[in-house]
Amino acid sequence: MNLSVILLAAGQGTRMKSSLPKVLHRICGQPMAQYALNTARHITDQKPVLVIGHGSEQVREVLGDQCDYVIQSPQLGTGHAVLQARDLLRARGGRVLVCYADMPLLTLDSFQRLIAQRDNTLAMLTVIAHDPRGFGRIARQPNGDVQAIVEDAQATPEQKMIRELNVGVYSFDAEFLWNELPKLPLSPKGEYYLTDLVAVAASQHKRVVAITTDDLDEAIGINTRVHLAECETVMRKRINRRWMEAGVTMIDPATTLIEPSAVLSADAVILPNTQIVGRTVIGGGTVIGPNTYIADSKIGSHCKIFSSVVEEATMEDHVEIGPYAHLRKGAHLANGVHLGNFGEVKNSYLGPDVKMGHFSYIGDAKIGANTNIGAGTITCNYDGEKKNETIVGDDVFIGSDTMLVAPITLGNRSRTGAGSVVTKNVPDDSLAVGVPARIRKK
Repeated sequence: MNLSVILLAAGQGTRMKSSLPKVLHRICGQPMAQYALNTARHITDQKPVLVIGHGSEQVREVLGDQCDYVIQSPQLGTGHAVLQARDLLRARGGRVLVCYADMPLLTLDSFQRLIAQRDNTLAMLTVIAHDPRGFGRIARQPNGDVQAIVEDAQATPEQKMIRELNVGVYSFDAEFLWNELPKLPLSPKGEYYLTDLVAVAASQHKRVVAITTDDLDEAIGINTRVHLAECETVMRKRINRRWMEAGVTMIDPATTLIEPSAVLSADAVILPNTQIVGRTVIGGGTVIGPNTYIADSKIGSHCKIFSSVVEEATMEDHVEIGPYAHLRKGAHLANGVHLGNFGEVKNSYLGPDVKMGHFSYIGDAKIGANTNIGAGTITCNYDGEKKNETIVGDDVFIGSDTMLVAPITLGNRSRTGAGSVVTKNVPDDSLAVGVPARIRKK
C-alpha cells in the first residue's frame, strides 16, 4: 500500500509563551516532533511531510532532511494546513495519514491499526475520556455509524456530554482527501477544519471508521508547559518500563531519566537520581548512581559510577569512579581503572589498572598501565596559548601534589616525590624530586 504521512506543525503555540516553536520543545531530550517522525519511518518508506509556519527556519535547522517541508501561510486551520501538501502528494495516490506533531505519546500500534483500515474512505482515532481537553466530540447516528466531529467551540451543551473524543489522527483515501479538501466551508472562526471531512464522507455514504484507543495518555496534546510536564512523565515511565522488562534494575524509576537514544544491557543497575542522556551505551552488570549524570558516553560491563558526571567519555570494563568524579570529553579509562572522589579527567587515556585516588586533574595526557597517581596531582597542560601533552609510562608512581608541567614525558617505572614540580622529562627507572624537580637514578 502506498502511504503518505502528513504531520501538522505550523501553529504558533502561543500558550507555551516561548520564543521556541512548540514542536521543538523537548520530551526526554528529543524535540517532540521527533517522536512523530520516528513513528512515520516505521509505517512507510515515503518521507513524511511536515507542515510548518511559525518558526519555520528553526524547525528546518533542528529536524534537517528527515522530512519534506511545506509552508502554511497564512494559517487558516487544519484543513488548510493539509491542503498545502496536495501538490507534493497527490500523484502518489494510496492512503494519507494525518496527525499532529505535538502528540508524541501516540503509539506505533495505534498508527498500524488505523492504516489497516485501507478499505474505508476515512479512519480516525478516538478515545473515551471524562476530561475533553478541548477535543472535538464524535457524533454518531442512531445505528452507531460516525456522523460528524463537532469541535468543542461549536458543541451544544448536549454534545459536550459526549465522552468519545477525537484524538486528531486520520487515515484518508487519498483521492477522497484531495478532491474534498478544497470544498471545505469556512468555520465561524474563519478557519477550514479538517474534521469537517468526516461529515462530508458520511453524507456521501462512504465508510467512516472510528478506532478507539484504551490508552488515555496517547491523547495528550501539548499546548502548555503543564502539558509538556505531563507528557515528560508518561514518556519517562514508558522508557523506563521498557528497559526494566529488558532486564535492567531501577531502584526508583520515578527519579530516573533515560533518553530514547540510550542503550542499556541486561543486569545494569540504575540507582536513584540518575540521568542517562544522548547516545550513551551501558554494559551489563554496571551499577550507576545515585546522583549521576552520563551523556553521550560508552560504559563497559561491571563498572561502578557513584555520584559522578560523565560526558562524551569511554569507560572500559571493571572501571570504578566516584564519588564526585568528572570525566570530560575525550576521557578514556581502560580496564580496571580506579578514579576516586573529586578526580577529573579530560581528553586523556588512562591505561589498564591505573589508580587515581582523589583530588587530581589529568588533561591531555596518556597514562601507562599500573600507574599510581597520588592525591593532588595536576597536569599543567595549558601554557596560555595552547594545550600540551603529558605522557606517563607504565608502572609509574606519582607522589601526592605533583605538578607535571607539559609538554613532558615520564618514563616507565619512574617516580616523583611528594610536592614536586616536574618541568623536564624523567627517564625510565628515575626519581624526580623538588621544586623544580631534580632527576635522580633510583
